[in-house]
Amino acid sequence: MAALRFGLTLVRHGETHYNKEGLLQGQTIDAPLSETGLQQAEAAGRYLKDVTFSNVFVSDMLRAQQTAETIVKHNSSCSGLEISRDPLLKERSFGVAEGGRVTDFKEMAKAAGQTLPGFTPPKGETQEQVKERVREFVEKMLQRMGDEHWHHSGEDEAWSPAVEGKPDDGLRGVPVHALVITHGAYMREAVHYIVDELHCPLPVGSDRAHVLSLSPNTGMCRFILTVRKRLDDRFELSGIRCVFVHRGEHVRQ
Repeated sequence: MAALRFGLTLVRHGETHYNKEGLLQGQTIDAPLSETGLQQAEAAGRYLKDVTFSNVFVSDMLRAQQTAETIVKHNSSCSGLEISRDPLLKERSFGVAEGGRVTDFKEMAKAAGQTLPGFTPPKGETQEQVKERVREFVEKMLQRMGDEHWHHSGEDEAWSPAVEGKPDDGLRGVPVHALVITHGAYMREAVHYIVDELHCPLPVGSDRAHVLSLSPNTGMCRFILTVRKRLDDRFELSGIRCVFVHRGEHVRQ
């Protein structure tokens, strides 16, 4: 049966001054990247420079957009590509806790008898609300990738889970590839959604706690998705595999 396989690489934005100082940004604080954050984005761009992308999706917040612009300027495959800015990729809202210290946020959760990341501060988004945004984005992305790239579809092929630590891991034989630049808390909920609701197996050798942890600044996760075309010409997910999670060697190097 014909199917379209495509890569999905999620990248967290680079560091901001708020990240460095241990302060919550959420949605109301639209801080730019710090000097370190710009260096991290440059490192991510150099790491991914030879990886081919067919689509780029980015949160409409400044720190994510700066990261995306820095990555794509290194990559010739992105020349002329439209960067799709999508508010569905915006960071989780932390309500009254935004601008305050992460340690105070943890104390707020403790006082309420709850633990992170499940605690929702007043006027903030619940995990389920963020997951709903993830669900909506994934569905929107599936339709767009299918509409634009179905001509690349072919018969299902065996998928190799081998991870060699290379920038193009998992992408050989995969003709289409989406780059998504988003935020830490949002990305954690996205991975949670992919693992628990889309039933994506954990990568070999990893444990659930690590997979569902917070990615470092410019940390990367990659998945391979397979979609099929329904009789009504809409596209539906038929398979998903994880190549790697929270890769950050580019920053450490």
